[in-house]
Amino acid sequence: MHKKKNQPALPAAAAAAASEIVDECELPLIDLRPLILAGGSAEEREKCKTEMARASEEWGFFQVVNHGVSPEILDRMRREQVKAFKQPFDRKKEEDDSAIEQFATTVADLAQKLAGILAEKYLGRKSTFFQDNCAPSTCYLRMNRYPPCPMPPAAAVFGLMPHTDSDFLTILYQDDQVGGLQLVKDGKCFAVKPNPQALIVNIGDLFQAWSNGVYKSVEHRVVTNPHVERFSTAYFFCPSYDTEIESRCEPSIYRKFSFKEYRQQVQEDVGKLGRKVGLSRFTVNAIYS
Repeated sequence: MHKKKNQPALPAAAAAAASEIVDECELPLIDLRPLILAGGSAEEREKCKTEMARASEEWGFFQVVNHGVSPEILDRMRREQVKAFKQPFDRKKEEDDSAIEQFATTVADLAQKLAGILAEKYLGRKSTFFQDNCAPSTCYLRMNRYPPCPMPPAAAVFGLMPHTDSDFLTILYQDDQVGGLQLVKDGKCFAVKPNPQALIVNIGDLFQAWSNGVYKSVEHRVVTNPHVERFSTAYFFCPSYDTEIESRCEPSIYRKFSFKEYRQQVQEDVGKLGRKVGLSRFTVNAIYS
């Protein structure tokens, strides 16, 4: 996207966010080798699970390495993604989908493992909730391209506006050199430093509600690069529409709701208000009408 002189002014909050000074951060980095590969000790596996839960509570984001998605799969996925975006619109269906399907299948397995671990750490026992309600057919993959966007000093152009994800968790494969992802922690925005070996995982709204606010779904955004394009692929781990989301402890912060109800409310709010309200509407003492 390109910023034009006759473009409508950003809302005050967005304009302030666009011009703020953003520090760079390195997300918690978790080595999944003890969990993904055979041979890890019980102590190593438990340490890995604990680190993952802590990062989900404190950051809502973390990076994983030795995640079981091979470099070959990632490279093929990126090549097909770039090729798809370079083709004319009427030829986009001609690309080789096998690389994309292989990536989606592998990441789907990873998402199930991570969700199961986080559920176990929260509940103190194993749970089949995600196996029962989150099938590959209810999840989806989104490929993104952010064109370069020259900008004046002290300004930024959002490739993706500030938001939280309306799922259980998201797994992101992004450019290993081109930054742009930013997240909010303790009221301050941080730019995520790219790590070429890592996938990024973030907690979504549904997991925050399901865990009664223990795991955090935090606001994040993408800022375009002034000189080079940026590609990313996001896998959204979602349940079926009729799945009921309910806190697993009392007193509950959130009332029980279905995924369908949540999605419909988000779409309605965006249509009427121009923004997502999200979980604030689903607290037990919600004041929104």
